[in-house]
Amino acid sequence: MYPFSRRELLETAVRAAALIAWPGCARADDYPSRPIRLVIPYTAGAAGDQIGRPWAERIASLLGPTYVENVGGAGGALGSSAVAQSAPDGYSLLLGNGSTQVMIPLSSARPAYDAVRDFRAIYRLITSTLAFVVYPSLPVKNLQELAAYAKANPGTFSYGTPGAGTGNHLVGEMFRQQSGIPAEIVHVPYRGMGPATNDLISGQIPSMIAVVSSQLLQLHEAGKVRMLAVTSEKRLSGAPEIPTVIESGMPGLRYAGWFGLFAPKATPDGIVDRIAAATRRAMSEPALQETYRLQGLEPDIDSSPDKFQQLVEDELGRLAPIIKSIGLKRD
Repeated sequence: MYPFSRRELLETAVRAAALIAWPGCARADDYPSRPIRLVIPYTAGAAGDQIGRPWAERIASLLGPTYVENVGGAGGALGSSAVAQSAPDGYSLLLGNGSTQVMIPLSSARPAYDAVRDFRAIYRLITSTLAFVVYPSLPVKNLQELAAYAKANPGTFSYGTPGAGTGNHLVGEMFRQQSGIPAEIVHVPYRGMGPATNDLISGQIPSMIAVVSSQLLQLHEAGKVRMLAVTSEKRLSGAPEIPTVIESGMPGLRYAGWFGLFAPKATPDGIVDRIAAATRRAMSEPALQETYRLQGLEPDIDSSPDKFQQLVEDELGRLAPIIKSIGLKRD
């Protein structure tokens, strides 16, 4: 469980009391009465769009008008912080993931938000995997050759991620540590995977660690990038030729990602439950499931606010000692 200090408990009590006097405090019985904003904390075109936009389109007919707003920056922290500070009325939701809700809070010296104190989990939409991806002309065909290449090019070999302190960055540091690569390997943090992918395609960076998406799979199939391995336990049904990190001789790099919905902490139970129920209905539909599976993602048809909240807290407890051991820091 994620520990609370006495001061944090007091702050939570004060926030709860303040909510009673919040102007126009939301009520579940008339929700929603205006459009719902889903904040995707990454630049347009990144993996978050492939997950959040299909949900927003489907939920509009089940719950009410819903629109997407991309608020990229700081590896996802900027958009996440914006939602944490929004009114707890169900009209500002976050498409969060393991990076925004676990990695950033744990690896920041002065985090802009607390994943447990400032957010309520609503529903996990999908589970995902990361991939080691390289520029196609790089003379490597697998993870072992990538490690050897990095060792042979200290200070010049680099890899891109959507930001410092993200799950992508964690996997990169684990790869460096477990492969015995010198500390001179260069981590290049971007404002999202879109810009990183563009730089990889143009040869500005030799490699990146990215969330698998339909766009990435298409680029791989077209020969514009080369995917070396995925961090999931099993190969992807949409790209069965790509080995896993386990098959590549590096089982310690297994990493399961996820994306899901979050609301500001003081959002009423009735509103959270209404969003979760509508989302469960949407996720049970074969068409939406197929949309996600075609992108290498696995839809979650059995999530709930309680299950998802427990997952976040368990991940915080599990990854905290790992992050500390490798000295991963965002600032």
